[in-house]
Amino acid sequence: MILSETDLRDRLAEPTGKVNMVLDTDTFNEIDDQFALTLAVLSPDKINLRAVTAAPFLNARSSDAGDGMLKSYDEILRVLERLNASKDDFVFKGSDSFLPNRTTPIESEAAETIIELAHKSATPLYVTAIGAITNVASAILLDPTIIPKIVVVWLGGQPFYWNTAREFNLQQDIVAGQVIFDSGVPLIMVPCKNVAEQLRTTVWELEKYVKGRGAVGDFLFERFCGYSKNHFGWTKEIWDMAPIAWLINPEWVPSILTPTPVLTDDAKWAVVPGRQLCRVAMDVHRDSVFRDFFTKLDHFSR
Repeated sequence: MILSETDLRDRLAEPTGKVNMVLDTDTFNEIDDQFALTLAVLSPDKINLRAVTAAPFLNARSSDAGDGMLKSYDEILRVLERLNASKDDFVFKGSDSFLPNRTTPIESEAAETIIELAHKSATPLYVTAIGAITNVASAILLDPTIIPKIVVVWLGGQPFYWNTAREFNLQQDIVAGQVIFDSGVPLIMVPCKNVAEQLRTTVWELEKYVKGRGAVGDFLFERFCGYSKNHFGWTKEIWDMAPIAWLINPEWVPSILTPTPVLTDDAKWAVVPGRQLCRVAMDVHRDSVFRDFFTKLDHFSR
């Protein structure tokens, strides 16, 4: 299901209006997914959020990938409740493990939902992944006919010029990343190093602009403060707002078209001639993103 170069360039163009989107998130893994979900819900003029799917993760906050997914599912519900957003037929559980190989999908509510919404959408469905990309890769393996119907936006990996591709989202499921990079799906890549990591903030900034802004503002502030015991001279990246910001205003996340590299088994980038184009973010205008978030949160709480 490879797109023609003309159709591919059309899919990779910067969005100019409102888009249909699914958000795939490992929400309990850290504290940035909660901010990204909130920003997406508070941006209905730019984002028609069709569903939220829970992604697997494994770190000190989970006992295994499936446990991480279930904890993320519960965290999604907590955020949406504080946003007064409907949760019925809107939040779906994802994979309980990572991909075993490049040809075997893992069936889940999340993968089936992505497939269903891709076929229903009159315009390309933006599948925005801010965790391990297992659910999205599984959806493509289950039904490759969705490839021309979706655009994958992924916060994952490092810049293509970096000496490694490794970062948390990508290294959780390298096989799923390889499926995405080799599938021919239109791909918008938001790297972490030198790009998403610029979205840093502090306890004191959030105390002024987030705390007291409704139940969700207090929840986000509590989650942020609880992430570290020592706030002295401390900033924290809110990485996952970057792909949401690109959908809202691509000028805030400057990007370029470039050939898609190969993701190797040892998590490095390899340049291979003849690969299709993808779009990769090169920078983030940090202040513009946070001003937008603070403004929307303030309006919501009034």
